[in-house]
Amino acid sequence: MKTFDIPVFYRSPVISKIKNSRKLNDPRKKDYSPTELNFGPAIFYIARHFGFCYGVENAIEISYRSIEENPDKRIFLLSEMIHNSDVNKDLINRGVKFIMDTSGKQFIEWDELKADDIVIIPAFGTTLEIEKKLTAIGINPLKYNTTCPFVEKSGTELSRSVKNNLQ
Repeated sequence: MKTFDIPVFYRSPVISKIKNSRKLNDPRKKDYSPTELNFGPAIFYIARHFGFCYGVENAIEISYRSIEENPDKRIFLLSEMIHNSDVNKDLINRGVKFIMDTSGKQFIEWDELKADDIVIIPAFGTTLEIEKKLTAIGINPLKYNTTCPFVEKSGTELSRSVKNNLQ
């Protein structure tokens, strides 16, 4: 399974040990029981599935890499990269600007973008219409595309299903 290079402050050493132990003891993730941390007078139950999923870790890695690789360029996100305000705030603090919110309310107009700008596609993906707009400006929408592969697959399956039902 792929591992991601995300900033260390998004990883807890305690939680990482719990997750690694669960991976070793239950690699197929069939045991849904929580992990019990027993400290005598206090017992903590940690849910089996929690934290960042594959798609989110992928999106974080790509977004931070885009900042490192393009220190002198303007960097934009179409909208929130993921539904995590801390991650989004950190990206803003690093100079990344949002083009719109998740509802589509425009913050930065398309004609303000330049061909040498970097635009990150969020983990939720985007529309073909927006991809065409970016391409027309001269921006490669696939260069920093953080679309979750599982979101993309479900979109592909939905499109196929709709197409088959229309025939």
